Amino acid sequence: MIAMSGVRACDPELLRLGLTLPGFVERGRTIASLPSLGLLTLAGMTPPEHEVCYREVRDIVQEPLEPFDLVAISTFTAQAYEAYALADAYRATGTMVVMGGLHVTTVPEEATAHCDAVVVGEGEMRWAEVLADAARGALQPIYRSAPREFDPATAPMPAFHLLDLDRYNRLTVQTQRGCPWRCEFCASSVLLTPHYKQKPAARVLAEIDAICARWPRPFIEFADDNSMVDRRYWKALLPALAKRGIRWFTETDISVAEDDELLELMRASGCAEVLIGLESPTEAGLAGLETKVDWKRRKLSAHRPAVQRIQSHVIRVNGCFILGLDGQTPAIFDEVYRSVEELELFDVQITIQTPFPGTPLYARLRDEGRLLADAPWERCTLFDVTYRPSNMTVEELQSGFRDLAERLYSEDATRRRHERFADQFLRARRRSAPPAS
Repeated sequence: MIAMSGVRACDPELLRLGLTLPGFVERGRTIASLPSLGLLTLAGMTPPEHEVCYREVRDIVQEPLEPFDLVAISTFTAQAYEAYALADAYRATGTMVVMGGLHVTTVPEEATAHCDAVVVGEGEMRWAEVLADAARGALQPIYRSAPREFDPATAPMPAFHLLDLDRYNRLTVQTQRGCPWRCEFCASSVLLTPHYKQKPAARVLAEIDAICARWPRPFIEFADDNSMVDRRYWKALLPALAKRGIRWFTETDISVAEDDELLELMRASGCAEVLIGLESPTEAGLAGLETKVDWKRRKLSAHRPAVQRIQSHVIRVNGCFILGLDGQTPAIFDEVYRSVEELELFDVQITIQTPFPGTPLYARLRDEGRLLADAPWERCTLFDVTYRPSNMTVEELQSGFRDLAERLYSEDATRRRHERFADQFLRARRRSAPPAS
């Protein structure tokens, strides 16, 4: 099992800044250290007669390659060409190669030129068949999970035992797949499954217990597209989480602020931070963002009170903004900076709108003739421009993003955000302290 891990960027100026800006460095280390939950899940359902190991791509020594009968590679779009080169190298040694993940799910025919088999969609549905075919030397070119759909109630235990835990600052657990909002740009599990589905709480807790057995008081990242959609589910799960003594992080939407009971349960169970896709501080950038409804545009006025309410429960908010959305002008960079200050966010994540293959955004920009290239996969990093913006030039978007990153992630700005949250934390503790006798 080989994971194409790490953070990529092509812009040399941004790479230079990334070496020195505290916010960029911190986020990059966090993302780079996340293991591939998909590969660990397939490893967990592999029959015991097969010997399995897990490797990060940075550990692969090209000459000579470590010998295997079968190599499974999972890749995101930005690493696709690196993954193809690695697959080619293994096949040259006679090793069978299977590829999967979001990218090859959307362009399977492209991937088949570099491997013996491609798994399209949810890998759990076909993995046993892949192994059986590989054992008799008869792999099919493409294995599609559709029309069948994976049932989270049958989710296998990920093979956490394959990991060297000293190398990771957090591990991932998935509670659901899919998201009801279906944002135009989203290249997450919505590309794997047409429906929102929740894993039974008992299976989630079993995975956390397996982690806790090897790592006392771990930090967990829930690898969900949008946690907290089913509040009744989480209100039943969170008290059980509180008994595990873990700390955790997840991605959710701003509606979580509407439920104080939920926020109290989240904090009591160890929630340290939530990442919320605010996307834009202006209505223009939010128009048409979702393929079904303009829910995020309707929630724009709720940004400030929502962030305040969440952080009053001593849960940090990492607000995510997308630069280059249709309707945004070069003024957006100052508008995002002002919004981060006004919202008093603990942290902020900025990315450039990226048309990933398979998304409605990619199809629309392709049809409008706005893509800079048909397959600029190495530039699909979230930090590089791959299309023509509507109300600014490519150069204005790239340079404006770079300048905004320098302002937001400087040592002073990062310290100011964190100190402001620390003050909120102290005020919250004073409010909850019992009165002096």
